[in-house]
Amino acid sequence: MSDDEAKKSAPFDEPRWLAGFEKETGTPPVATSPHGAPARNPLYTARDGVALSESDTTPGAAPFTRGAYFSMYTGRPWTVRQYAGFATARDSNRFYRDNLARGQTGLSVAFDLPTHRGYDSDHERARGDVGKAGVAIDSIEDVAVLFDGIDLGAVSVSMTMNGAVLPVLGAYFALAAERGNPPQRLRGTIQNDILKEFMVRHTYIYPPAPSMRITADVIAECSAHYPKFNPVSISGYHMQEAGATAVQELAYTIGNGLAYVEAALAAGGAVDDFAPRLSFFFGVGMDFFTEVAKLRAARRLWAELVRERFAPSRESSLRLRMHCQTSGVSLTAQQPLNNVVRTTVEALAAVLGGTQSLHTNSFDEALALPSDRAATVARNTQLILRHETDVCETVDPLGGSYLIESLTDSMVAQARQLLQEVDAGGGMVAAIESGLVQRRIARAATERQVRLERGNDKLVGVNLYVSSDEREPEIRRIDNAAVLAEQRQRLERLRAMRDQRAVDESLGRLRHVAESGEGNLLRASIDCMAVRATVGEVSAVLEELWGRYMPKDNNVTGVYSAGFDADPKWAALRARVDTFEARQGRRPRLLVAKLGQDGHDRGAKLIASGFVDAGFVVDLAPMFRTPEEVAKIAIDHDVHAIGISSLAGGHETLVPRLLGALRDAGAADIAVVCGGIVPAEDRQALIEQGVADVFVPGTPVLDCIDRVLNVLSGEVA
Repeated sequence: MSDDEAKKSAPFDEPRWLAGFEKETGTPPVATSPHGAPARNPLYTARDGVALSESDTTPGAAPFTRGAYFSMYTGRPWTVRQYAGFATARDSNRFYRDNLARGQTGLSVAFDLPTHRGYDSDHERARGDVGKAGVAIDSIEDVAVLFDGIDLGAVSVSMTMNGAVLPVLGAYFALAAERGNPPQRLRGTIQNDILKEFMVRHTYIYPPAPSMRITADVIAECSAHYPKFNPVSISGYHMQEAGATAVQELAYTIGNGLAYVEAALAAGGAVDDFAPRLSFFFGVGMDFFTEVAKLRAARRLWAELVRERFAPSRESSLRLRMHCQTSGVSLTAQQPLNNVVRTTVEALAAVLGGTQSLHTNSFDEALALPSDRAATVARNTQLILRHETDVCETVDPLGGSYLIESLTDSMVAQARQLLQEVDAGGGMVAAIESGLVQRRIARAATERQVRLERGNDKLVGVNLYVSSDEREPEIRRIDNAAVLAEQRQRLERLRAMRDQRAVDESLGRLRHVAESGEGNLLRASIDCMAVRATVGEVSAVLEELWGRYMPKDNNVTGVYSAGFDADPKWAALRARVDTFEARQGRRPRLLVAKLGQDGHDRGAKLIASGFVDAGFVVDLAPMFRTPEEVAKIAIDHDVHAIGISSLAGGHETLVPRLLGALRDAGAADIAVVCGGIVPAEDRQALIEQGVADVFVPGTPVLDCIDRVLNVLSGEVA
């Protein structure tokens, strides 16, 4: 045998290969993943994988690393869902029925922001948001239209509802009873994950303590009477959308789940009575192998911690079942057809990670609610994966991969470290109330944005291979005025035809349950909705007792200054701010605000962080303000400009109201700029109405600072 042949047949020498890797390639043998995931080696071998225990090699057995069920997709494929809801219940019903006929196997309902926040559509604070980012639901009559022609006992229904969970779920259960569906037949999931709302999404209503009581009562009622209905969907998805790393999403989602178990036990429940019906909801981003490992790690971590802390007697109490949704934050307004590829990659990661159901985002959702064409492509993405690939033929096909097993172990270990920090601070509720978790996520989001702007993280069409001639696709538009008028008419008819005495009595009983602590809040809410009380009326009864919660600011600073410290463009911007101060006698002052009921504040916080670091004085307006209230804040704070962040389509009606309020107050000299999900045709309309500049999604914060300085200096961009 020749020397060359001997070398080829010799065992692979790991240490020597790794030691020579940097010399040969110029790359160190341990690198950091670009998405804030655990460190990544360029090569994985047997020494990187921890040997699995005998139970951990078997899907369907605790700790379920390889799958929640033994046969997984070989026995039953994942449920194909499309998260949808827009305008009126009638419009959404048409969409649901069409998709069920074309292969969708479950419904996921998106509600508009006023419904989330417990306002009827005719409430003053609801005006600009009705029907814009989901379906408007005011009563059981709207729910009846929403599910017209759909057998509630035959279809699994998932509802993303948290703040107004009592009247919305109450209306659903009341309608099912009216249609003759026994509680034991109903299948589905209510999100009911209020801790996540306090952390990142902000569609809460009441303070944490009574909100946790609501969650516990929903768990108790469903466990007792709706055995196939999941009473909580513990959601990491919105954490990822807010900028959390994969490890943060994993740890804080599991931490919230543990807090709900503790709350249900404190209310008198037994862990084995409700734990098997808890479900989880994860986002799936573009770091493919990390996302696969995250889902596997979630199952293992949940099983281990539930066993350690609560000692259930049933193995099913340790099983983590999940729904997944492809990332919304990875979607780009630039070259939107690229999003089809991104969604496909993310959907495959969710499947290889072992999800029980999946929603795929549409390619145009960085611009508006998905069009019918885009939604069809998104749904068919799942159907192609299911029917045209072999992903359903093998359970956990990546199991045993050195990379996947090492990442899974690493994520479990790092998540445990984050949970130890939370436990040291008094648990998840205390960590949220102190702002610890929010600050951790906000910093991760800002660091990610800086990496993007510096070009360290690549995004095709945004900071790599940018095209200037891309045209936006046709988008879905919602006529807010028409939806608002229709919902007001429906409410007027409802109030005229119902038995007002029965409504008043049912609301009185709900108030008694809330005040006394005796009885179940969901049970009382079902009774209210059955006699035609409205979402707003049920919510108002509890708001009178508990008040509406207002969050604390948890903005971070210093990330942009550190990230761009040696960048000449950053130095030039800081110099321009200094020049402005020298000329004006004070630094430029910016009010960053969201209008209406939109609580998605990642963009607003990123802007605030960047502008503060650049030398601006920045005020963050309280959440959920009307345009008139924001105008007053701007005048009282004597700001030079107002920056409006829009994600839910409310800019069409709310920004013109803000401009009008400023004019009426004699403050038209305060410049207004707008950024976020603003379609091209809306941008021009806003400019014509008096907005000084509009920033498209993905605009670098440094460019935003430059352009705002141009506005304040009277320069043309």
